[in-house]
Amino acid sequence: MSRYTGPRVKKMRALGVELPGLSTKKIDKRPYPPGQHGQSRKKLTEYALRLMEKQKVRMGYGVSERQLRRLMIEARASAGTTGHKLIELLERRLDNVVFRAGFARTIPAARQLVNHGHVIVDGERVDVASYRVDEGQVVSLRERSKSLGAVASGFAVADTFQTPWLEVDRDARRASVIALPDETSVLFPLRVQLVVEFYSQRL
Repeated sequence: MSRYTGPRVKKMRALGVELPGLSTKKIDKRPYPPGQHGQSRKKLTEYALRLMEKQKVRMGYGVSERQLRRLMIEARASAGTTGHKLIELLERRLDNVVFRAGFARTIPAARQLVNHGHVIVDGERVDVASYRVDEGQVVSLRERSKSLGAVASGFAVADTFQTPWLEVDRDARRASVIALPDETSVLFPLRVQLVVEFYSQRL
């Protein structure tokens, strides 16, 4: 599965928003799009606005276009509001849960922890980043992985946001899913209805 490996701050500047899951760096020093004409004012078309919101989701959660399309199809087929269901499905990804629990500083770092077999779900090792957690499940780190240096720095990042649907025991390196996430769980400004509209003619 392809993943984005390019410059992260540049991508955030292009989208005009800080994405905690993508990078811990800020864009406040240059809060305008990159490039020679980045500071010139441009009126965005309706398509461009929808595309930017979609790209925020892709970059913010570290998913590919194919993965996002599949999640959108599933969200549309489920009961309830499509946009809210999409956010729930994204938040329940294992790499996102590891990040939100503070076990990693970013979602790419969390994905690496998962792929390398450091993460346990309900006592069983899971190495699939897209694994979907459910209410009542417990996510933890393997015993020999609890002392990884990245974990301590991840807690510092996690202190900057709240995740009420997770109950985290930092000493034990364990997080319990006490509720399902909702549309308020997003860590960055997002007009999810524009994402739904973007795919309305493409699915």
